[in-house]
Amino acid sequence: MVLFYIIYTLLFIIIALVGYAVVQIKLFGLNVKDFWSFIEANQILDKLYKFSKKYEKLSTQEQIIYLSEAEKIFTAFDKVPTSLWEEEYQKYSEVLDKYKDIKVQRWNSN
Repeated sequence: MVLFYIIYTLLFIIIALVGYAVVQIKLFGLNVKDFWSFIEANQILDKLYKFSKKYEKLSTQEQIIYLSEAEKIFTAFDKVPTSLWEEEYQKYSEVLDKYKDIKVQRWNSN
């Protein structure tokens, strides 16, 4: 019986914390879906940042993949206020620079 009360209390605390997080996200003026896509985009940003530092020349297929992933990041970051991602600005700008370089290179080759 005591175990039931402990599990019930822990479940209540978890639900309360999730509810509190959702309320805070809403008070910040965001949708939960937009915030979740921002979190996922932040993980992709880290991967693209490392990728852009590691590889100077990309194949055509790698360029297309890089461009599509970068566009997902830009869309997700546009939906949230910049105050949330100020510390990621350097990575964002370097991925953006690589994105622009690839776009220019692809336009010149066409």
